[in-house]
Amino acid sequence: QRRVRGVSQAVMSGKKESVIDLSKYIDQPVRVKLLGGREVIGTLRGYDPLVNLVLDEALEFLRDPDDPYRVLDESREIGLVVARGPSVMLICPMDGTQEIPNPFLEMTQEAVSYTHLTLPTKRIV
Repeated sequence: QRRVRGVSQAVMSGKKESVIDLSKYIDQPVRVKLLGGREVIGTLRGYDPLVNLVLDEALEFLRDPDDPYRVLDESREIGLVVARGPSVMLICPMDGTQEIPNPFLEMTQEAVSYTHLTLPTKRIV
């Protein structure tokens, strides 16, 4: 493709060009975070240049009623999902990923222990 001052020719001609190549994740399980806090895991069956997604055998993770952005471990089967591209915030492949402890929580606890240090109150002149 030819580029003119940082704009691709496909954009100038009105063609929609995908910003992400999801072809290697077709028929693979993916986790999708949607605008508004919903999270869904399903098998990616299709997508288009606008990142509209089709997920099969999807599970939606339920949210905490007190905090809508906190996801619980509970889920429900919702089957086939068509997610509109503008509402997709994150697409994460499930294969090769694992949950790890949050390292920032450990750092916060260490920082709290440092705040309990006493400093000398004697002024040096």
